[in-house]
Amino acid sequence: MYRKHSKELLIYVYLSYAFVYSVGQVLANPPAETRIYLDNITRILDRLLDGYDNRIRPGFGGPVTEVKTDIFVTSFGPVSDVEMEYTMDVFFRQTWIDDRLKFEGPIEILRLNNLMVSKIWTPDTFFRNGKRSISHNMTTPNKLFRIMQNGTILYTMRLTINAECPMRLINFPMDGHTCPLKFGSYAYPMSEIVYTWKKGPLFSVEVPQESSSLLQYDLIGQTVSSERLKSNTGITTVLTMTTLSISARHSLPKVSYATAMDWFIAVCFAFVFSALIEFAAVNYFSTLQANKEFRRTNAARAAAAASSDREVNLHPLDPGGVLKKRLNSLSQKDATERFSRPPQPDFRQQGSAVPANNMLTGTSIIDKYSRILFPLSFGAFNLVYWIVYLTKDTMESRPRPDVSR
Repeated sequence: MYRKHSKELLIYVYLSYAFVYSVGQVLANPPAETRIYLDNITRILDRLLDGYDNRIRPGFGGPVTEVKTDIFVTSFGPVSDVEMEYTMDVFFRQTWIDDRLKFEGPIEILRLNNLMVSKIWTPDTFFRNGKRSISHNMTTPNKLFRIMQNGTILYTMRLTINAECPMRLINFPMDGHTCPLKFGSYAYPMSEIVYTWKKGPLFSVEVPQESSSLLQYDLIGQTVSSERLKSNTGITTVLTMTTLSISARHSLPKVSYATAMDWFIAVCFAFVFSALIEFAAVNYFSTLQANKEFRRTNAARAAAAASSDREVNLHPLDPGGVLKKRLNSLSQKDATERFSRPPQPDFRQQGSAVPANNMLTGTSIIDKYSRILFPLSFGAFNLVYWIVYLTKDTMESRPRPDVSR
């Protein structure tokens, strides 16, 4: 039994060793076809670079070198209105033909890494309106390089581009802008290198605009008796509109002209301030009318009191001295209690010198007209404002992107 198990174990070890040895031999000695293929690729690359001068452009002294370009945008934004710039992450592709790199072999496309890029001629492309551009190098330079049999070169790199975008904000925030990306050759003129788009028509990227909230106010239609509430509301609204205007200007670049938002905020501020002036006028005229009514009432009371005194003086004397007898009949004790009693304090409610009047608790004629005039005028302004800006072509027109120098 023991010998049987030992024999099986030896057979298993022998088979395992034979399998590992066979795999090692295959890996160490690839098939002849594979060796020939690798030798051909190496021979092709050596022959391509033999006598190649990467300091000279393709077709030097002859036809213009055409560089076909296209861009694949992976992310767009942010767009800064203050700095008038935008940022995007792209794959920038360039294709050109270099007759010096034509080859024949078992493969149609040579797929190479970025080490080959430094050994051949590449366009000296730069972004004319770029501020800051970053070429990604993690973990290795993000570049793709291909060579076709007919000498066509495909060179792709990943870039993050920060470019300027001049804006005319006269229709802000209902305006539209076309942000260009201008690039070309830094050293070669157009007589030697031209850039063309490889694919069809360009695609536009639309960035949504931030919505702005409008302030609401209600100063007209309150009763005139709430002077403190109404004045506080008016002053607070005026300060809020001022703060809104200042903060809106801080979120925009400094320009020498008024934007559409500036006009809207200015008109809203004018309406709020007019409502505050309307309240002051109503309060002034109401107080003035109340003072007149107060003086008229006092004059009537004084006239009535004078007329009553005149009637008492003209009344005949009490016959028989009945009044005198009644006064003498008062006892000394009653007189002492009556005249020695301290006077009772007369508590009266303190308030405005002007008594309560219906003019102050009602609605004045100015308020009646303002309730109609203010909403109608503000509605008319909004109607004209939005019709003008919604029907107006606010997209800033620009020429087609410049891809050459």
